[in-house]
Amino acid sequence: MNELKHKILELLKEDARRGVDIIATMLDVSQQAVMDSIDEMEADHVIVKYATIVNWSKVDEEKVTALIEVQITPERGRGFDAIAERVYLYPEVKSVYLMSGAYDLLVEVEGKNLKEVAAFVSNKLSPIESVLSTKTHFILKKYKQDGIIFEEHVDDHRMQISP
Repeated sequence: MNELKHKILELLKEDARRGVDIIATMLDVSQQAVMDSIDEMEADHVIVKYATIVNWSKVDEEKVTALIEVQITPERGRGFDAIAERVYLYPEVKSVYLMSGAYDLLVEVEGKNLKEVAAFVSNKLSPIESVLSTKTHFILKKYKQDGIIFEEHVDDHRMQISP
């Protein structure tokens, strides 16, 4: 990947709403060069989606997120890919990662409440033949996601008193 594309990706990652004209000005290149680069990266699935990071704790909608550690037995000939595909096709599943360490897959699941997430684990995930065990961790509060801090930082303005 050339340097221009990499710089464009960095700028879009920082703010996906930046227009082609602003990016071109920031990088001192033509708008056409920026548009062509973005089109190529979208076609090559380097840019997969433009997304918004939402602090759901500020929204009235109740939502529960869980991270599930899954130990599996890989399938002959397809390894972990076949099981990961079965898992990521469920609409409740937001992310699936192949991991090194004590477990094989890390699965991020969203539901309306704890009961809904628990039902997903017991009725859909655990019964998969290759799944050996699961360990579910519920997210209680998000402080930072994708480099974005959710909490407003308040500086301590008290005067320091030295003995």
